[in-house]
Amino acid sequence: MDLTGKVALITGASRGIGKACAVKMAELGANIVVNYSSNQVLAEEVVKHICSMGRKAIAIQADVSDQQEVEAMVEETIRILGSLDILINNAGITKDSLLIRMKEQDWNKVLATNLNSVFFTTKAAVRYMMKKRQGRIINISSVVGIAGNAGQASYAASKAGIIGFSKSVAKELAQRNILVNVIAPGFIQTDMTETLSAQQKEIILSAVPLKRYGSPEDVANLAAFLASEECSYLTGQVIHVDGGMNM
Repeated sequence: MDLTGKVALITGASRGIGKACAVKMAELGANIVVNYSSNQVLAEEVVKHICSMGRKAIAIQADVSDQQEVEAMVEETIRILGSLDILINNAGITKDSLLIRMKEQDWNKVLATNLNSVFFTTKAAVRYMMKKRQGRIINISSVVGIAGNAGQASYAASKAGIIGFSKSVAKELAQRNILVNVIAPGFIQTDMTETLSAQQKEIILSAVPLKRYGSPEDVANLAAFLASEECSYLTGQVIHVDGGMNM
């Protein structure tokens, strides 16, 4: 796979899956925009690492739940790096709670960050991609958006919404050679999973046929394929990276 000369914008790219995607795309030749919300230090570390590989990289702080900030980020991407070929919507948060205890503001925050952001970034990027008649959009959903999970109604709703959104825009954009696909990770070893108790981890792993967590690189490797020219006849699909949980 070769992404030489491509420009990839990755939201939530200062750590975890987003960081792994940024590094993998850079390894394959792409120049990278590292979007981050608050941790500039981590974002600049990712940029420094990518630049050491001989690629161009910039960090852009933007609240992806804010449409104006997203539009400014896309404009800055094109102004500085000259293109936008790949968009990976990875930014996400959780505010877990049983439904009866869930606060409206927490529900709204999760939906705004996880789902509204995908609408804003995709709409802004597509304006440019349609003119070029090419592009790759990869949206990170979750196994929870497919199967649900007690205590995660807001997170599940946001991730299920990404799937419906992606299938719809994939149909709209196919004639412009813009491919839209979804990755649904299972339990990946990130900061989110580090907060789980030993008992929770044991329960989770009992449901995974491969009996281990996935790594951010497992997701990044698939994202790289979906962004490449080798993937030219695949759109509107949801691909599970979950160790067999949803066979």
